[in-house]
Amino acid sequence: MKIGVIIFGSLLTFFGFFSATGKFSKMENVIRAMEHVGVKPSQIKILAVLETLGALGIMAGVWSKPLGVAAAIGMTLYFLGAVAAHLRIQDKFKDFAPALFIFIVAVVTLTLELKRK
Repeated sequence: MKIGVIIFGSLLTFFGFFSATGKFSKMENVIRAMEHVGVKPSQIKILAVLETLGALGIMAGVWSKPLGVAAAIGMTLYFLGAVAAHLRIQDKFKDFAPALFIFIVAVVTLTLELKRK
């Protein structure tokens, strides 16, 4: 179980840092996509900070189950919100597929965190 947590947690950590980096560096396509789903420019940095904290929590969660569970819940809710934002504006699947994939990785990570001893 712990190996699964490490594998999926590593993936989720990578995706969280990668996504946050796009927001922090104000990549044009990332900012455009965020604004497209209704995120205000002033909210983008806050979301990047949340992703970074979630990714750090997932990393630390390898040694602390409660922290890993809390971070996995946070990341799951974060990417559920991302998928919901795309669905709300009726985006095409290709536009929200990355967020959906990360959401699935977050759900698997959370499930493994809850099941580990």
